[in-house]
Amino acid sequence: MTSDWLPAYKAVPRERFVPEVIWPGQAQGTGQEDAVDLRTDPEAWRQAVYSDVSLTTQWDDGEHTGTGKGQVPTCSNSQPSMVFSMLAALDVEPYSRVLEVGTGTGWNAALLSERVGQDKVVTVEVDAQNAAEARARLGTAGYTPLAVVGDGAQGWQASAPYDRVLITASLRQIPRAIIDQTRPGGIIVSPYATEYGGEGVVRLTVQEDGTASGPFVGSSAFMRLRQQRARRVHVREYLGGKPWPANGSKSTTGLSPEAVGDWLPMFAIGLQTQGVFPWAENYADGSYTLWLRDTAVTHG
Repeated sequence: MTSDWLPAYKAVPRERFVPEVIWPGQAQGTGQEDAVDLRTDPEAWRQAVYSDVSLTTQWDDGEHTGTGKGQVPTCSNSQPSMVFSMLAALDVEPYSRVLEVGTGTGWNAALLSERVGQDKVVTVEVDAQNAAEARARLGTAGYTPLAVVGDGAQGWQASAPYDRVLITASLRQIPRAIIDQTRPGGIIVSPYATEYGGEGVVRLTVQEDGTASGPFVGSSAFMRLRQQRARRVHVREYLGGKPWPANGSKSTTGLSPEAVGDWLPMFAIGLQTQGVFPWAENYADGSYTLWLRDTAVTHG
């Protein structure tokens, strides 16, 4: 955390923006621990809230209920070190007008409201239930930024242009609308995920000609923007029901999948490829086949 964000951190306690039931993230990897409930174990709940881990707050777009784990985590209160590294990259000024894409639990919107003023913050959330709960938490904490229920990929044109845009869901493409709603010289900070794998936080500066460019400033692991989720299909849809290699060409390599399975090589491969992704088919003896699939589901 940079020193300029310390007053906002102290003014906006994380616990005010965390629901009663949470699934703490793991220190290593992207999995979730079992649920922790404030009502039954307040000590464990506070320990989780004040740990440097993400806290899953919703599964399966809200269709999953109860304290068990669902299939896919779809909302979280992000890891504090990630939150403040992205806020540092955003480099806000006292005058900055900020758009946040992905309200989530509302913590980022509150931190931004504390830093630049609630009248300069617009936050967009696609999930109506998450948006309502976040708006309630913001109001209880004394903040009333403009909180919109809508498609974050479309930004919020009514309050544009923005000096800064913070996106809190991973993207495979930066939406054209977001770039167009950011003034020249403005900054966009977003997780960027390749189709192949790996993800990094990118810091883009919008140019006078309407383009945006900039460096990657760190690794990340965010939930995908709902409008950009990928649909994965079974291998049978590639092979047409025929045994491998079907009508394709079979080749071999001495390169182990383990050599290119970490975050950095996957991200590097993903930046140089389009329309392909790896898929592991695991077997009972612990071995596996690593398929390289294409998103167009072509054969051969």
